[in-house]
Amino acid sequence: MLGTRLLLALSVAAGLTGTATSAAATTAASCQGVGIDPAARLHHRTETLIHAPAARVWRLHTDVAHWPAWQTAVTSAQRLDTGPLRPGARFRWTTPAPPTPMTPATTLVITSAVGELQPGRCVRWTGPAIGDGLRIDRGVHVWTFTPVPGGVHVRTEESWTGAQIEADPATALRYLAAGLDAWLAALKTTAETR
Repeated sequence: MLGTRLLLALSVAAGLTGTATSAAATTAASCQGVGIDPAARLHHRTETLIHAPAARVWRLHTDVAHWPAWQTAVTSAQRLDTGPLRPGARFRWTTPAPPTPMTPATTLVITSAVGELQPGRCVRWTGPAIGDGLRIDRGVHVWTFTPVPGGVHVRTEESWTGAQIEADPATALRYLAAGLDAWLAALKTTAETR
């Protein structure tokens, strides 16, 4: 469970020496034409088909305050404003991060700001992740939701930048990729069973 928490923690927070990239999908995700940080050399993208109504998937994903109910890696989440998620909205959430060869165990505090959002279709947020002894200077996370027969195709892509993660790109990429995959799997499982 703690390993899963680190995977998600490091995936949603905000290159590297050499190019460290993982691309499970072939098409980059973007929201209103804006994608991840094009200068970041560390990024991962993945996608899945969720057999549930698109409105349900969107609602689960954008109801930030309820993330801890279906994502075991998110220990707290709160909106820093009111109303529906929209451009300019901010939220803060936490996730534990166990030690790696380069960093101690800590709790990451992630403060995210929504840059782009098209209701039911896409959302893009950015922000840092800060813990004791661990920092991701900027994460950029893009999600797209495309209704298809029988459900919704969800694609996500995230980039990270920062000196600390640049010091150990192999470890950072391993956690980024597995964390995004875990988040997408949790969204799929929750949406398909509700």
